Amino acid sequence: MTAKLSFSYSKLGLYKECPQKYKFRYILKVPEKPKYYFAFGNALHKVMEFIYSSGKPSFPLLETTLKFFKTDWDSSSFGDKGYENAAKEQEGFLEGVRIIKAYYEKHQSDNISPLSTEFRSTVHIDGLSVISVLDRIDYLGEGQISILDYKTGKTLSREPDQLMFYQKITGNNPQIIEMIKRKYPLVKEIKIANMLFYHLPTLREQSFEPASQKEIDAFWAGVLSVAGDILANKFNPDPSESKCRFCDYKAACPVWEVKGESNLLHAESENGGTINPQAELSQKIDSYGKILEECESLKKEITEIMLKNNFSKHFGQNYVAEIETKKDVDFKDHKKTIDFLKEQNLLPKVCVPTLSSICKLLESGDITPPQKKTLRDMSIAEESASLNIKKTGK
Repeated sequence: MTAKLSFSYSKLGLYKECPQKYKFRYILKVPEKPKYYFAFGNALHKVMEFIYSSGKPSFPLLETTLKFFKTDWDSSSFGDKGYENAAKEQEGFLEGVRIIKAYYEKHQSDNISPLSTEFRSTVHIDGLSVISVLDRIDYLGEGQISILDYKTGKTLSREPDQLMFYQKITGNNPQIIEMIKRKYPLVKEIKIANMLFYHLPTLREQSFEPASQKEIDAFWAGVLSVAGDILANKFNPDPSESKCRFCDYKAACPVWEVKGESNLLHAESENGGTINPQAELSQKIDSYGKILEECESLKKEITEIMLKNNFSKHFGQNYVAEIETKKDVDFKDHKKTIDFLKEQNLLPKVCVPTLSSICKLLESGDITPPQKKTLRDMSIAEESASLNIKKTGK
């Protein structure tokens, strides 16, 4: 990669979600509508930074922190935050107050003074200018640090990709090493002891051990692959019902663009819009895959129940289920078995003319050209297609 690309974990995640959406936001710079969950999360991140900003182990007074939260919250309207009305905004505010009080009750006696909060830096690595913001870095002694990322969504469950991204950047960030050495001059190198997500609404942590170098290398290879696709202007849309339903760029996206009826069939979407055949096909594939999953799960349950109760046949109201059992036979010593068949003159009886054996005969040199021609004339060449549906894991 020769060009410098400004990159971050959020950009990585958005491109993997949909390259076309990445193009709208970061290349064409089309703004999105404000989202209330972003406003709520940003407000609580500011509160966490405020709590630890003094550099002292003791928290500021709870009343002081709540006042800071309210002042920041009131600095924008409910519409600017993305709430649909003032009542919903008030619900968000009260939830924030609840979280702050609960956080104080659990952690104000922890006696922790973070090394840094909201640490912003840019690291130049592998042709990328990587921007990162680490919510909190705790120094654990002997050159070891802990990286913490606050989460404010509905659930704590997260993939560790974000932490691996931070691990890679932190390990190549001279600013962090310099920051530690200013406080602890004897430290020669730093080591990440652990990395964790902290879910503020439930006060729960999800901790991860640092990834191995092999895992980091594999992860970073994927990051560079994404960066390469961005620099190569590869922004093909990746539509799906769940991703497209609430996308702010839907009206301008080529997947959903209304075209002439003469060359494009349209189908109605749930909200009355139109989708092109590509998006319609994606929906049908997802629907079919979901039905297959449900069928396989139900089939497994029926089989287990019938076997458990020793049922070989059972009737429903309109259908009947039967359990067919079969036994596969194999021989431990194939050579010994063949030798026995030869001795007993039984081998010709098992060499039956199966389709596969005839095909092998055609490819062998055991028959004459006229014999091959006769066999080929007797054969019928058929071409078939099969459909395989697999769950993507996204």
